[in-house]
Amino acid sequence: MKAPSLHLNDVRKSFGATEIIRGVTLDIAAGERHALIGPNGAGKTTLFNLISGRFEVTSGTIRLDDTRIDTLPPHRINRLGLSRSFQITSIFHRLSVFENLRCSLLWSRGYRYSFWHSLGRQSALNEEAERLLEEINLAGRRDVQAGLLSYAEQRALEIGMTVAGGAAAILLDEPTAGMSNTETEQAIALIRRVTEGRTLLMVEHDMRVVFDLADTITVLVYGQVIASGSPVEIRASRAVQEAYLGAEAA
Repeated sequence: MKAPSLHLNDVRKSFGATEIIRGVTLDIAAGERHALIGPNGAGKTTLFNLISGRFEVTSGTIRLDDTRIDTLPPHRINRLGLSRSFQITSIFHRLSVFENLRCSLLWSRGYRYSFWHSLGRQSALNEEAERLLEEINLAGRRDVQAGLLSYAEQRALEIGMTVAGGAAAILLDEPTAGMSNTETEQAIALIRRVTEGRTLLMVEHDMRVVFDLADTITVLVYGQVIASGSPVEIRASRAVQEAYLGAEAA
């Protein structure tokens, strides 16, 4: 069995007197595609925010490989090799598609703030951005302002930006929400392609996406893990069917 890339040990999060995450312990193996599912209000996005450093844990620990990250701010966690997307698309709407990708590459490629350096002359940086354009199938939209892209194209761009820094662990929060069937199929193929060899943890409500992509599925209900296993095991779980999947598991 592969060593865990992400390890959560008895993680809890309270807002005032309300406990949202109630003792989550979870191992996500390196190179695994892992889906986190559960009904609305289960605490899935809160757990994402704890892992990525947006929220502080109330108690418990989170490790990325051998490094404890629950005490670190988001930018430090990102530089250790973890990157995430959001439910609401987060891109630079007034920059072109190419410029968005190039911006997301800067820190990981060793570029720091410097007003006298022209990015247009940085051939290695620009070549990598061009490669990413091809990988996310947006080469034909290279010079279009990101805010003018279709919704599905914006999500594809955000996924490209999420993986651009070379992070080994990727968190995707509802990457196919709001997409048509055709767009969803294209997104599945894109996610499979860009996360090859990386650790993926995703929150997703579309069970087609979950069962198509995930090696392991964890079910969260009221801030607690009620089941974790292969898609076959989760499909067959009576507890999961009663709590969440219902007819979709049939």
